[in-house]
Amino acid sequence: MGRYTIEKTAPSTAAPGQVYRLLRDGSTWPAWSRIDAVELEREGDGEREGVGAIRVLTSGRVRGRDRITGFEPDRQFRYVHLEGLPVRDYEARIDLAPVDGGTEITWHVTFDAKYPGTGWLVRRSLDGFIRDNVNGLAEYAPST
Repeated sequence: MGRYTIEKTAPSTAAPGQVYRLLRDGSTWPAWSRIDAVELEREGDGEREGVGAIRVLTSGRVRGRDRITGFEPDRQFRYVHLEGLPVRDYEARIDLAPVDGGTEITWHVTFDAKYPGTGWLVRRSLDGFIRDNVNGLAEYAPST
């Protein structure tokens, strides 16, 4: 049983600051991702959606909890998944790199399977989910 990695990249014509604002504001996620609803369970340290904030995200019948673990304005957003998916030690990092006329968005996820022998199936499902999210973010950001 090994650690699984997913990395998806998409170019956007939006500036890094535009993309970053969407990541930081959970209320925007249903507009550009496969997330149907986001609720803030706990505010972060020093700001509403700062480090330590816990978001409850719903996608179809799946309800999960994520904790914001860090960010660098206009460059990076990090979170961990606390519960909802059959994974352990799920960590995500979304990097924003300025490129000529926009931003390259890279969504990087690592996790372990919660149940032996299921990692490949979870990875397959999450692969499409992360792909759709990074593409949706890249396409939606220029309109903001």
